[in-house]
Amino acid sequence: MVDGQIHYARWEHGQVGLIGGDFLKNPDAPVTARWALEDVKLLAPVTPRTVLAVGRNYRAHAAELGNDVPSEPLFFLKQTGAIIGDGEPVRIPLNMGRMDFEGELVLVIGKSCSQLTTLDEAASCIWGYTIGNDITARDLQKKDGQWVRAKGYDTFAPMGPWAVSGLDVEDVRLVTTVNQRVRQDGTTRHMIFQPADLVLRASQFMTLEPGDVIFTGTPDGVGPISVGDLVQVTIDGIGTLSNSIKTRDSLT
Repeated sequence: MVDGQIHYARWEHGQVGLIGGDFLKNPDAPVTARWALEDVKLLAPVTPRTVLAVGRNYRAHAAELGNDVPSEPLFFLKQTGAIIGDGEPVRIPLNMGRMDFEGELVLVIGKSCSQLTTLDEAASCIWGYTIGNDITARDLQKKDGQWVRAKGYDTFAPMGPWAVSGLDVEDVRLVTTVNQRVRQDGTTRHMIFQPADLVLRASQFMTLEPGDVIFTGTPDGVGPISVGDLVQVTIDGIGTLSNSIKTRDSLT
C-alpha cells in the first residue's frame, strides 16, 4: 500500500517496484514507480480465492499433539477474511482458552489446475512460496471436532512478508520465535506430503486458481501465545513474517 492505494509490486534493485495489474496474470508487467521499503506498507502478498491448509503434515507435530500420522493429506479451509499481512496484529478473542502459533511454508498457485495426473503437472502449477502462521484456538479445535472456528477467526492467517518464486523448498529451514525465543526449528524435508503432492491431491476435489494458497503444515514445537507476544516465522530464502498478538477489543 502506497499513499492509501493498494498495488502489486516487485522487489528489485533494493527498492519496491510498483507494477500495474496482477503479477500472476502478467508476470512481465513493467515497473511504473519505485519506493523505499520504509515508505510502503506491506499487505499479504496475494489475495486468494481459496485458503487451503494441511494438518499433521510433519510426523513429530502429529506426535506432540497425540495424533496419528494421516495416510493422506488432512485438508481443511481457512476463510479469506482471516488473512493479514506482515506487521498486522493477530487479534484473539478474550476468554478463548489456549491459542497456538503454527509457523508454515505456504505455496502459491500460479495457474488454474484441476484433476491433475502427475507430480510434474502439479509442480508446474506452483508459482512460488510465502510464509504463514496458522493461528489456532486449540481448545475450540478439540471441542468442535471440525476446525472451522478454531482456525477461521479474522486475523488467524498471517501471510508474508512477500512471495518468492524459483525457490527450492525440498529442504529449507523454518524457525518460529515468540518474543525472540526459538519455539520451532524444523526443515521442510520432514514433510510427509511435499508441496507438489499436495497440489496434485487437492486438484482431485477442487479447482485451484492463480493466487490460491496452501498452508503446508507445521513442524513440531507449536505452543501457546498470549496478548502482548510477538511471533516471528523465518524461512530461509523468503524472509521473516512478524505479527504481534492483541485482543479483538483493542483499538491499538
